[in-house]
Amino acid sequence: MGRVTERRRVTRIRDGVVSARPDTLVAEEPLEIRLGGKPLAITMRTPGDDFALAAGFLVSEGVLASAEELRTIVYCAGATEDGSNTYNVVDVSLADGVELPDITLERNVYTTSSCGLCGKASLDAVRTTARFALADEPALRLSPGLLARLPDRLRAAQRVFDRTGGLHAAALFSEDGELLDVREDVGRHNAVDKLIGRALRDGRLPLSRTVLLVSGRASFELAQKAVMAGIPVLAAVSAPSSLAVDLAAETGLTLVGFLRGSSMNVYAGEHRVALETAATPG
Repeated sequence: MGRVTERRRVTRIRDGVVSARPDTLVAEEPLEIRLGGKPLAITMRTPGDDFALAAGFLVSEGVLASAEELRTIVYCAGATEDGSNTYNVVDVSLADGVELPDITLERNVYTTSSCGLCGKASLDAVRTTARFALADEPALRLSPGLLARLPDRLRAAQRVFDRTGGLHAAALFSEDGELLDVREDVGRHNAVDKLIGRALRDGRLPLSRTVLLVSGRASFELAQKAVMAGIPVLAAVSAPSSLAVDLAAETGLTLVGFLRGSSMNVYAGEHRVALETAATPG
């Protein structure tokens, strides 16, 4: 839609030399997600892949689990007082017979580009029952060397980041390290929803033999999204939160953090990582 980036004037200072120049920034606009015509959530996102974002969000909320459960996603015309279409409001229609959880219908959610879902009353409120078990049989066996190569492959695929330096990314890899899909967004949770939503619309859920790599930290919400999509391995270049580790341990998710170069920490699900035990000094 041509709104992924915008140009702004910036005063540049380099070694004491001041100059004015245009700069390319990542775009950030609100997206309202409606379900059956009723407002459900607002997220701050980078425009693009909006239908995938909405579908992935509903997978994360436990509403959708297959393409057959989704009827249509459309932009809402007349979203403003003058009747124009801003392409910032989407309405999702579900197939006949798809039940809507009361928690989804009874709350409106505001999400931001930094924190994901906000205003959840308690930890139990976000532990949505997963529709897929993390049952990769036989279990994935990923070498540390394969995992170490994934961040560079993700970085090479970040087209908008090269122009702005202001986007998070999420990538889906096969068990052999093949890049299957990559999405960018100002919000890391949106990038993951776009990946999952695209997989849902293509009929590829559950993503049972894949690795999800995120460019930042691994929050509880990102771990939950991986579990809801049936993804058995979540890796992050930065730190996980304590709740993300707890959720991974409870659900059987393999959680890798601080994936930088040949170094990494495995916080849960070590059985999927082909570890070579080294002697511990002292």
